[in-house]
Amino acid sequence: MKKLLCVIAITTIMLLSACSLVDEVNQSVDYVNETKSYINTLSDFGEQAPQLVQDAAVDPDARAELENQLNTIVEEAEEFNNLEAPTVAEDIHQDLVSKNEVLLEEVNNVIAGGEIALDKLENSEILNTVNDVTSLLESVEKLEL
Repeated sequence: MKKLLCVIAITTIMLLSACSLVDEVNQSVDYVNETKSYINTLSDFGEQAPQLVQDAAVDPDARAELENQLNTIVEEAEEFNNLEAPTVAEDIHQDLVSKNEVLLEEVNNVIAGGEIALDKLENSEILNTVNDVTSLLESVEKLEL
């Protein structure tokens, strides 16, 4: 009888450990997908921004689009910073959060009183910071392995 109880206890412990492992893997996959989506959004902005800044100087619609994109970046960066990273991604997440803090500060300096200051934007490091963030995509993709 004792042997049977011991076998049942060991089996139960193994099953619970396996469930925990599956949860960690699922959390990692979700994190990688959300992170890749966020980085791709920044990458798209990085590609479009130079032309959009140029157009915004003469076209009010382009200026509004640029403002919308910057506001979207702020929202997504703040959301990303609040994500709970799985254990395997904690270091990468901290790198991304640090770069996001710099990005948020730069964007907030460019948007003064709800209006975009194109001269500040042109002289800002926003695109360099976006490129710094997107350079971490490869590290994030390695988490999928």
